[in-house]
Amino acid sequence: MTTSYPIKPGLFTRPAWMAIAACSVLVALLPMCNLAFAEGHALHVSAYTVALVGKFMCYALAALALDLVWGYTGILSLGHGVFFALGAYAHGMYLMRAIGDQGQYHSSLPDFMVFLDWKTYPWYWAFTEHFWYCMALVVLVPGVLAFVFGYFAFRSRIKGVYFSIITQAMTYAFMLLFFRNDTGFGGNNGFTDFKTILGYSVTAPATKAVLFLLTLAMLLAALIGARAIVTSKLGRVLQGVRDSEARLMFLGYNPLWFKLFVWTLSAVLCGIAGALYVPQVGIINPSEMSPANSIEMVVWVAVGGRGTLLGPILGAFTVNGLKSWFTAALPELWLFALGLLFIGVTLFMQQGMLGVLNKLKRKKAAIVAEEAA
Repeated sequence: MTTSYPIKPGLFTRPAWMAIAACSVLVALLPMCNLAFAEGHALHVSAYTVALVGKFMCYALAALALDLVWGYTGILSLGHGVFFALGAYAHGMYLMRAIGDQGQYHSSLPDFMVFLDWKTYPWYWAFTEHFWYCMALVVLVPGVLAFVFGYFAFRSRIKGVYFSIITQAMTYAFMLLFFRNDTGFGGNNGFTDFKTILGYSVTAPATKAVLFLLTLAMLLAALIGARAIVTSKLGRVLQGVRDSEARLMFLGYNPLWFKLFVWTLSAVLCGIAGALYVPQVGIINPSEMSPANSIEMVVWVAVGGRGTLLGPILGAFTVNGLKSWFTAALPELWLFALGLLFIGVTLFMQQGMLGVLNKLKRKKAAIVAEEAA
């Protein structure tokens, strides 16, 4: 899909920042309204709504991460779902250890290991009872995988559709691996039935509120950090990789390390999004690694407007909001609706929703200038 990139290095205007601040405050009030007002009160927000918006923010963080590599560097990944899932599994290992002997079999081992007659934890579960160790894994596992994979792919000058295909093959291979019971990650069922996090009940409204606010804070921090990158000299080099890699090499830059940096950073952000997703949703299984999930991430970015930072966030909320409605009202039509949405964006909204808004804004400014003249 071809597109132009109307957003210049200034990126966000003052009104845009004011709108971001206003939306952030309104979103932050959701868990507060859930805690402060009883059910039935006009200002009460249901626990379901809080969990749903929290999940959408995790998706928005993953979409923002993908926009850095696709929108600004021109690298289309169809495998970002694997980084999201690996971050989720890393956090899930701690949550499973935190269950202790409260499981169905009252064993120190997770129920799925007891069911499979495992006698002890495998070596790669060592130290996962420590929260901060697992948080390090959330960053390191997707980061190291992305670095190694990206190094060999970028050094071999693999790009375009070929790179997209091998990223899709990677996530499919990991999905098949994690579906196996003998890998020690719960097989088809994955991790679920979490009890506590840092000693607090995962299902308690106050805990849910803290997780929600942490997700919002991480999304805002990632947005500010991404803006700092794309408006810097580094960001201009990344856009040079996207627009003309050969010309960039002629100017003396080695694209390998720039692509590797943004690719690894994007994977780490996806891993963090997955880690925030798990305790709020309450489950992680290999289906999160399915190629279809990675393709959906691409749709979020395309719908919102790639190369804009705000667009992917808007796209993630819009598409997942539609998905929630369709899967409740017309579940058999969702995939058709998703396909039509992507085709419509490709044909008629190549710059996404933000691109359309910018076009309308420019048209209005041109009319005002013409009337003034």
